[in-house]
Amino acid sequence: MANNYLKASFLIEVTPVEAALIDCAFAASDLLGDLGDEPAARLAAYSGLGSAFAAAFPPGGDDPFETFPALFVDPTYPTFDCDLSRCEPRSEGRVHLHFAGEQFAIDAVGHLLFAAAKSALPFGFEFSLDCDRLVPGQFGGGYVAITEQGVSFGHSSALLDRAIGRAIEEGADGYVLVTRHATHGLSFWNREAGFGRLADASIFSEAEASRLDIPITDDQPEWLAMPAPLI
Repeated sequence: MANNYLKASFLIEVTPVEAALIDCAFAASDLLGDLGDEPAARLAAYSGLGSAFAAAFPPGGDDPFETFPALFVDPTYPTFDCDLSRCEPRSEGRVHLHFAGEQFAIDAVGHLLFAAAKSALPFGFEFSLDCDRLVPGQFGGGYVAITEQGVSFGHSSALLDRAIGRAIEEGADGYVLVTRHATHGLSFWNREAGFGRLADASIFSEAEASRLDIPITDDQPEWLAMPAPLI
C-alpha cells in the first residue's frame, strides 16, 4: 500500500480586509464540518461570519451557505486541507499569509483567492504530487494561475507531452505513430509490442507510413515527425 500526497506551500500578500475574509472562509469550512441541517443554527452561524463573507458568498434561498461550498470539488466535504498562518508583512498595510499542506485542496484554495484576494492578482502557486513508495506514475506536479479572468490549472504531464510534441515536430528523421491519453500522455507504436515508450517506437519512412494498416484504439492514432537522435 502506498500513500499519496498533494503538497503545496506558498506566501501571498493581501489587504487586511482580504485577510479577514480569508479567515472567515476557513472558519466557515470548520463550521460546516460540525454544523447540522437545522436551519436556525445554520443561519446563526452564517450571520456570525459577517457582512464581508455574505457579500463574497451570498446566501441561497433555502440555505445561507448555499454558494460557499461551490469552492470545493466535493461540496459535501468543504475543507481546504491546508494550514493558514501569518508571517511578517513585507509591505506596509499588507498582510502576509502562508498556505501549506500535504493534501492540499488546490482547486478550493485557487477559487478562494480568486474570490477574496483581488488585490494580489495576478497570482499563482505550484504544487507537487508525491508518494511514499517509488510507484511509477505517482510523481509530478503543476501550477494554479489566478487572474482577474478566473482560475486555471496546469499539470507537469501535459507540459511534458507538449515538450515531446515540439521536439518531434522540430525533427524529421522518419515518422512515429502515436496515441494520446488524458492521464498517461503520448504512447508510441512498436510493430511487435504495440503502443509504449518513445525509446521503443518503430520509425517509418513516409512511404511506409502511407501503407501501414493503422491499429484501432480508443484514441485515433496520428503520425508525428520523428526527432533526430540525441548525441
